[in-house]
Amino acid sequence: MKAMILAAGLGSRLKPITDTIPKPLISIAGRPLLSFLIDKLKSAGVDEVIINVHHHAGKVMRYIEDNNNFGVRVEISMEKNLLDTGGGLKKAAWFFDDDQPFILHNVDVISSIDLIRMLEFHKKNDALVTLAVKKRKTSRYLLFGQNNQLVGWRSTDTEKTEIVKAIDEPLETLSFLGIHMISPAIFPILPEAEVFPIIKAYLELAKKEKRIIAYQSKTDFWLDLGRKENLQAGTDYLLSKFKDKKTIKE
Repeated sequence: MKAMILAAGLGSRLKPITDTIPKPLISIAGRPLLSFLIDKLKSAGVDEVIINVHHHAGKVMRYIEDNNNFGVRVEISMEKNLLDTGGGLKKAAWFFDDDQPFILHNVDVISSIDLIRMLEFHKKNDALVTLAVKKRKTSRYLLFGQNNQLVGWRSTDTEKTEIVKAIDEPLETLSFLGIHMISPAIFPILPEAEVFPIIKAYLELAKKEKRIIAYQSKTDFWLDLGRKENLQAGTDYLLSKFKDKKTIKE
């Protein structure tokens, strides 16, 4: 199984830490974020990974080499200029050549979400894209119909709402968790632009009746480690998860 890790960002919310350390290599509970995520992907059956890099790219690449690619095939997608999430995925399209669904995962997210179960849900529902979501407070929400189909978005900052597919049913307002299951059929229908956000592309595809659906996480732990204030909470979670603290040290 294949996966892509989105790791090219500047980590602006983590400054000044990210002035010298790329976000994937920020340490929590004694190890870089990237190593925890690769372990999680491997436990879900992933044995081939592509990682997009930009900020301090050389440091990320050396870390991967120093760790013997973590025992899996690892490819690097170098972004000389940031391509945003959609452009980054599109640039890596060549990697997904086996006609099988794959995982797209933010490097700064940790969770207890069962990726195997999420993949089974994705296949069972014959979705083009399945998005991990949950009810939590945020400034940006995705809107879904009762059939779990993406139909729009809402910003609490700008008080703007956009509905891309009119439906006569109650909408569910959910927060996206940075984890996607994607079928490779998406690549020929992505925007022609080089730089674009993937959520915007999903909304356009939903407008065209493509199946972009929600996988709702109700009881799972989830944390955005792209924020400095969450780093300690991430460390506490990982330390509590492993009874033998030595198992999470480098």
